[in-house]
Amino acid sequence: MRKYTEPLLSVRDLNFKFTLRGQVLHALRDISLDVYPGESLAIVGESGSGKSVFVKCLMGLNDRNGYVESGSIEYDGKDLTLLKTDADWKNIRGSRIAMVLQDPMTSLNPLKTVGWQIEEAVKLHQGLKGADARKAVYGILEEVGISDPQRRAKQYPHEFSGGMRQRVVIAIAMACRPEILICDEPTTALDVTIQAQILNLIRQMQKKYNVTTIYSTHDLGVVANVADRIAVMYAGEIVEVGTSDEVFYDPRHPYTWALLSSLPQLGVKGEPLYSIEGTPPNLFREVRGDAFAPRNPKALKIDYVKRPPMFAVTTTHSARTWLLDPRAPKTDPPEHILALRERGKDLVAKAAAESAMATGAAQHLTDEDMAGETGRPILGDKPEKSGEVISNG
Repeated sequence: MRKYTEPLLSVRDLNFKFTLRGQVLHALRDISLDVYPGESLAIVGESGSGKSVFVKCLMGLNDRNGYVESGSIEYDGKDLTLLKTDADWKNIRGSRIAMVLQDPMTSLNPLKTVGWQIEEAVKLHQGLKGADARKAVYGILEEVGISDPQRRAKQYPHEFSGGMRQRVVIAIAMACRPEILICDEPTTALDVTIQAQILNLIRQMQKKYNVTTIYSTHDLGVVANVADRIAVMYAGEIVEVGTSDEVFYDPRHPYTWALLSSLPQLGVKGEPLYSIEGTPPNLFREVRGDAFAPRNPKALKIDYVKRPPMFAVTTTHSARTWLLDPRAPKTDPPEHILALRERGKDLVAKAAAESAMATGAAQHLTDEDMAGETGRPILGDKPEKSGEVISNG
């Protein structure tokens, strides 16, 4: 397991809103998360959970009708929420934090050759010109797996397949020599075989250049083999975060159970695939209690009344659910989640033992917060009455 020291980027209590037709949509609700040097972090959740809004906050790319209401994003001694104009962001975008978007056809300029678009990034961020810049372009194209780079550099995006276009977008991002690479649904428009190739390419680039990678995806299966840590988002908030082994083999939030249950790999032959009933809450309205409660068959009464705090499971694993409160009734996850837990118990136990020994463990909670007893709420207040969590809803 990777041992972390000081975080590279720290998000604290981030609230982001959009103004739409006279109404206010609360897109991100009290997001707190640390990103560590050289790690691979996956942010997972269904469409509309706030993943893309969150990663775009790290580069100031959200639409102009959006604004940070409160919170901070600390990076390199600066609070990124205080940057307002493109001029303010000039030294961050590309050169420090770069992004690979989900649809390469809309990210690339159809009127410019592929080589011209990569060369633009090389000139701007590496300071190369003329023959040196062109030589760098050919080298980058080869790095991302595009053969005959001198010929390919003269072609236009429409002459490339979807997977090749995504390789070009990755090439442009890596030409900036960023410290953090954000991949927003990088494989959504690709078939399964090409997905694996693109993920492998990103992993190779990460290792070669020691880049910190942040994935945003709705599919837990996509990041199973590439993520060191996973943060699960629902209705604009992080509901669970932990190492990849902890989230896959010892999930604690009912929403994470539901996401894993939806994986085709866990389906039973002859039976319909699991689907999560209901719809996410309307974020134009105030969300009361646990946002997932109306879709959670194991919800407690307090889930409809009071928002749960983050509970620590281990030093690297925490979840926002009242089921972890010591006063809550014992509730077992679905059978196939129990089977996953049994299959990965050795991996989880090993990760927990290593994390207990590691200094500055990978978590989005502060050391002061972690002073509380594991299994107790460590962020927010306890329920006023113990009876509030005794019975199921």
